[in-house]
Amino acid sequence: MPLFQRPAGLPTMGQEIVDFLRFVVRPRPGPRLGGRRAGSGMRVDLSLNAPWWRLAHWAVLLWTVNVFVFAPLALSAADAGGAQHRLDIHNLPWMTALIWAPIVEELTFRHALRRPAMLWWFVPLMAAILVQGAGIASGLMAAAAALLALAPAWYPADHRWRAGWRTSWRGRRLARRAYPWLFHGAALAFAAVHLFNFRLNAMALVLLPLLVLPQWVTGLVLGWMRVRRGLGASIALHAIFNGGPLLLIGLVLHWAPELAVG
Repeated sequence: MPLFQRPAGLPTMGQEIVDFLRFVVRPRPGPRLGGRRAGSGMRVDLSLNAPWWRLAHWAVLLWTVNVFVFAPLALSAADAGGAQHRLDIHNLPWMTALIWAPIVEELTFRHALRRPAMLWWFVPLMAAILVQGAGIASGLMAAAAALLALAPAWYPADHRWRAGWRTSWRGRRLARRAYPWLFHGAALAFAAVHLFNFRLNAMALVLLPLLVLPQWVTGLVLGWMRVRRGLGASIALHAIFNGGPLLLIGLVLHWAPELAVG
């Protein structure tokens, strides 16, 4: 099969963009997009369920929209409020950006989008790990939490709701009615966490949302990807999205270090 041949049933990029826009207006927990592996179990959920180049297309789209639309607004807000980004370009956080953040942030903010029973125990657990930041201790805690998240793969299906992995019928009805709040709340929380990437320096509250506009838009796409493709696809897209800017900075530091001075 050619490297870039579109699998049978896989929507075009244009169709996926339209589906994303419709989803954002009216979020809902299903159904899945075409072109994915059959089944709804945890193993399938962790698969990419899309060609790698389709995820790359989404990353390029996000980079383009953020660079030309939302990043200028964020930079203007930072200049107006005196906020400074904490990133040290001479000590790029490769492991955090490519492994820690994609896994921990996706489990924290988007795993429950298709498993709402985990809102009550798994999301607070992952949030506590996220606040600690990347490190050996928090990494071990995240690994243990991930094993808990995978428990439905071997736990008896008829008893999962009692153990906190599935909800009752009444709980599912409530979750469906509240789903737009759940989806958009997750995207807003994801964006808000990234305020910690800045030294705010007494910045006006009204400007804070502008600082994280790129992360908010990215969170919407990652949430859609998680629901429509699966957790594996959202983690992979998250890693690709983070890796692109770091790679660009790394190339500039290597080939034109004078551009990074100042």
